[in-house]
Amino acid sequence: QVQLAESGGGLVQPGGSLRLSCVASGFTFSSYAMSWYRQAPGKEREMVAIITSGGGITMPDSAKGRFTISRDNGKPTVHLQMNNLKPEDTAVYYCNAYNMDYLGEYDYWGQGTQVTVSS
Repeated sequence: QVQLAESGGGLVQPGGSLRLSCVASGFTFSSYAMSWYRQAPGKEREMVAIITSGGGITMPDSAKGRFTISRDNGKPTVHLQMNNLKPEDTAVYYCNAYNMDYLGEYDYWGQGTQVTVSS
């Protein structure tokens, strides 16, 4: 059974930091691209950071310089270190695992963890 368990969310003041973690099980973690997405109230879900199975990283400009994504295939866990948080970073953050092969696509989501940035 595939499971993605996020943790590390919470309430933080502007300028603060949080480290989100996503522990994976039930699939071959090292073969999957791992991502963090977020969804704020009334907005569409958006990608925050992606790390491929080979370690390549993609993130939008809004995250560059503030967020860092990393993975530990031995645990297996993906982290999102978020620094200099802003109120507009407030959202539910979701962990995603994605892979595709000749049989099809595999797209798994965690249940999310709330991040609130407020003074």
